[in-house]
Amino acid sequence: MKRFEMRVDPLTHEVYYAIGYKGYPLMNDPLLNKGSSFPRGERAEFGLNGLIAESVGTLEMQLERAYGNYSAKSTDMERYITLNGLLDRNETLFYALLTRHITEMLPIVYTPTVGQACLQMSHILRRYRGLYVTQNNVHNIEQLLENTGLPDVSLIVVTDGERILGFGDLGVDGMGIPVGKLSLYVAAAGIHPASTLPICFDVGTNNERLLNDPLYLGIRKPRMVGEAYYDFVERFVQGVRRIFPRALLQWEDFGKSNAFNLLNRYHNRIPSFNDDIQGTGATASAALMTAKKITGRPLSAEKIAILGFGQAGSGVANALVTLMEREEGISVAEARRRIFAVDIDGLLVEGMAAETHQQPFLQPKSAIENWKFDKSKSPKLKDVVDNAKITVLIGLSAQPGVFDNTILKSVGKNSEHPIILALSNPTSRTEATPQAIMEATGGRALMGFGSPFANVLDAGGDEVHCTQCNNLYIFPGMGLGAIVSQATRVTHRMFHAASRTISEMVTEEQRKKGMLLPSLDDIRRVSFEVAFAVGKQAREDSIGVEMSDDRFAQLLRDAMWVPHYYPYRFNRM
Repeated sequence: MKRFEMRVDPLTHEVYYAIGYKGYPLMNDPLLNKGSSFPRGERAEFGLNGLIAESVGTLEMQLERAYGNYSAKSTDMERYITLNGLLDRNETLFYALLTRHITEMLPIVYTPTVGQACLQMSHILRRYRGLYVTQNNVHNIEQLLENTGLPDVSLIVVTDGERILGFGDLGVDGMGIPVGKLSLYVAAAGIHPASTLPICFDVGTNNERLLNDPLYLGIRKPRMVGEAYYDFVERFVQGVRRIFPRALLQWEDFGKSNAFNLLNRYHNRIPSFNDDIQGTGATASAALMTAKKITGRPLSAEKIAILGFGQAGSGVANALVTLMEREEGISVAEARRRIFAVDIDGLLVEGMAAETHQQPFLQPKSAIENWKFDKSKSPKLKDVVDNAKITVLIGLSAQPGVFDNTILKSVGKNSEHPIILALSNPTSRTEATPQAIMEATGGRALMGFGSPFANVLDAGGDEVHCTQCNNLYIFPGMGLGAIVSQATRVTHRMFHAASRTISEMVTEEQRKKGMLLPSLDDIRRVSFEVAFAVGKQAREDSIGVEMSDDRFAQLLRDAMWVPHYYPYRFNRM
């Protein structure tokens, strides 16, 4: 049964919720609960008199109380639990609070704190959210989706918990990631929470710690693999298409092989994307577009090394190839040769055993035949930096401190303004800290990080901005634009349009401070502009609805929900 319906009064045109239950069930529904802000008329109509203290509060009063409770917590984990407790009680209040304090609370509801929370999720979980799909219930997926009671769902974030941030396989404890991701969709792009659904595939885990933990909440079996796994996902996708036919599906934190396979299998069948691959690539691409304006050099003039060539690394590499091809006019083959992909065994060179996503970036043997290094093994990162004269260094390796002083100094020697993006998160996994980069490069580097860092001072005492290359710049606007434009799929051209738009939003004054991306304080405007750009790209490519720019912009504004309480009317459903 649907928990509510949004309706419009035909006489007054008032938008209201029609709700079919009363009393404690209404107060215990976080999507509908207003707490002390239920007006007196609704208290009488819905049987709430006596269940709430007499005073009728406002959302503003509730925000003051909630922020006071949050601020009183002394650790990030306590703050995370406090915010999740609020989400479990009153979603409107939670999103009003998060929207107002997005920059402050972003590291709590998402990286880095969400990673620590996922490590403990079976021990700290207070209330279930979303859906847990297993091999035992996937055959009834349509019923599961209807069990949510949501009138309609336009956005689903799903994980199987195999690669949670830098921590690997966390099984169903990875559900904190889709929950956190959707919180950001709502806060940053205004997608209504009732149209979002977090989902976790409980397909087992290979994590011995979890298998031996008596409090672990997931299935205690090794992970499902092979055709059984893909049949499982196919059944899930079929159910989603039947119950929520217009839903956009975001694949989140899947293991490397499954991530690429699922993206390739479904990107032309349903509107879907993988944020770890495409979102990370688009964010890094936007940062480097801005860096070009600061350095005055085209990206094709740089020598780029990417350490860690899994899904995120290949996503960044492909985004940069698209950038060089579309913005600078060089061929795909030429662009790929400017990228030196370094993985666990060293530089990827032709003749090596390489995975499908790595093969286009194998350097020809002729490119390294005159290099000085130990020829008995593949060149390591230091060899690549020194011999290729790397000027752009990008880390997606989850190896803390791997960009050591020697490597950073070498990159600094190769360019007047070296560009260093240490994109692994959480903070404990970053390849280099801002201070280490500044000291090694004499304050000349342009920097970006996967996790938030405080700004640092250069040698002259001036503040240098530490850009957080957060996918928050991309995915909320991508989701909003794809949904409102009714895009039938999500394409590389849409991601490139998003990157270009974000970079264009960085002002000259911000670039002088070393900022590579706009301020996160402006994330709602960023999300709107990204949504507008990707929707126009979808229209141009004939995969989105045909409408004027003005009409599309107005639809986006109308779709961006601002947290507030709707009026309620009782209606047996």
